[in-house]
Amino acid sequence: MALHRVGLYWFSNDLRVHDNPLLAQAANECQQLICLYVLPPEWRQPNRYGLRSLGEQRWRFLQASLRDLHQQLQARGQQLLVLQQNPLHSLAELISSHAIEGIYFAQHAGYYERRYQQILRQRYPFIHYNSAATHTLFDPLQLPFALTELPENFSKFRRLIESTALRSRISPAQPAPLALPRSPLPSELVQRKWQQLPPVVTVADHPWQGGTSAALQHLQRYFSSAAAQYYKDTRNALDDWAASTKFSAWLADGSLSVRQILDALAEHERSQGPNESTYWIWFELLWREYFQWYAHAHGKRLFNFSGLKQRGPTTSFYPARFQKWCSGNTPYAVVNACMRQLNQTGYMSNRGRQLVASCLVHELGLDWRYGAAYFEQQLIDYDVAANWGNWQYLAGVGADPRGHRRFDLDKQTRQYDPNGVFILHWGNQHASLVLDDCDAADWPISE
Repeated sequence: MALHRVGLYWFSNDLRVHDNPLLAQAANECQQLICLYVLPPEWRQPNRYGLRSLGEQRWRFLQASLRDLHQQLQARGQQLLVLQQNPLHSLAELISSHAIEGIYFAQHAGYYERRYQQILRQRYPFIHYNSAATHTLFDPLQLPFALTELPENFSKFRRLIESTALRSRISPAQPAPLALPRSPLPSELVQRKWQQLPPVVTVADHPWQGGTSAALQHLQRYFSSAAAQYYKDTRNALDDWAASTKFSAWLADGSLSVRQILDALAEHERSQGPNESTYWIWFELLWREYFQWYAHAHGKRLFNFSGLKQRGPTTSFYPARFQKWCSGNTPYAVVNACMRQLNQTGYMSNRGRQLVASCLVHELGLDWRYGAAYFEQQLIDYDVAANWGNWQYLAGVGADPRGHRRFDLDKQTRQYDPNGVFILHWGNQHASLVLDDCDAADWPISE
């Protein structure tokens, strides 16, 4: 017997019906179910850094993921309501108009997303709430430490996880439910809300297509190939689709679960054999896991200039330098190529991210948070925990025990683009060779 006459599933970073035990729980406990995604208007408006949280590339990918989820839900007798409102306003209207008795939402690493969830609980204590860790490998109770005792760096975290053999206790991914309770919302209302979404330019041949359908196709293709057998050797390539796993964008919005990747990795190892490269995929999934719990543990400090340290790095702010970095117009050719690749595709390799972040912090002497905010706007695989955690790491205010990581850009270019192919393809041949056109007082600098 259902527990709730009407329930509401609030999607966020879990845009899938496959391996979503919380959605299956809602299906079992509710007679009727509203499936909701909320797009806060402020995501597309200038923020404190003069940027938008949701740029065009990321919005294109996200809308494709939402439409794919809508189709997945429709195949199971449901539909996805997408609203452009403050989440608390959206939920308040639905609670009052449909007498919602149960609300289901994924645990989220983002401080502000968790704050919305806390406020919701406080305002409507009579509603039954259910939450689960759908974005991580582990549930908090499985971790061999309390979140308040999260290891201060990744190496300690990895040793604890591996010494307790937690990988063997990760549950396999669950299949999608065959059917879901019907929605009390009229289809006309849902369709009208879809039509009101900001327009997006679709790119048919773009390698990144949002949604579970594309994610599962890529998952199958990747692990049925030999690419995973050479991952550790190729993962630092600046511009090669097959060089790295490319799961990050689907992981970020939850179109694909990390347990689905781990299941596919295990099957690949059974059929083609484990080696150092297949282990390194697990290693990288652990890095991602660490940053998720890092964000949970440190809350707002994820966005602090000084990060987890007592003092922030020594920086100034030169608007012209930041604009040159964003547009790929610096004196550093490899940085320009990486930034232009990001601006055109919404993606940048892991090695490229390290190089451009090091450049912003060290060569340009800028506030690392502006770089993190620009990545948030541009990256289709933006994940709040991984993005801000990695930027803190590179800026020397986070989980890096060595402090500042400064990369020699000339050496890195020789190592990862020895023939200049990447720079030739993506670079700015007319880039400025001068870092500053004005001095600190905004006076023109004569050549």
